[in-house]
Amino acid sequence: MLSLKSIAMLISILVLGCAAPRKVVGTDRAPAAIGPYSQAIDVGDFVFVSGQIPLDPANGQLAPAEIHAQTERVLLNLQAVLAAAGLGLDRVVKTTVYMVDLAEFGAMNETYAKFFPAAPPARATIQVAALPKGARVEIEAIARR
Repeated sequence: MLSLKSIAMLISILVLGCAAPRKVVGTDRAPAAIGPYSQAIDVGDFVFVSGQIPLDPANGQLAPAEIHAQTERVLLNLQAVLAAAGLGLDRVVKTTVYMVDLAEFGAMNETYAKFFPAAPPARATIQVAALPKGARVEIEAIARR
């Protein structure tokens, strides 16, 4: 359940975002969307990055099944999309991590920490039944200019 503070923040983002122009962000340095969505949307002071899965943009193949390799590929993809919007991982304020097995949380966390060494963003981690293309991890992000 969302807290009152979280609801207020989301409402302010939506209200501020409605007044600002909306720009689609895309790059070939991250996998193309596999459905009817954009890699990211840049609106106002925020960039909303769609969930990234561990597909290698060079060949479209899934990274090896080991969670460290998949987490690294996901974060490299996220980094590439943010770069296309002129931002880096240091501008990420919130991530949501989806995992098919929370028993791998510690291992995912080890790799994740390497990409966010100082002042890591707020985060939620959720176990799901399955992810697209058989991925073991997916991460979406919100960044602020």
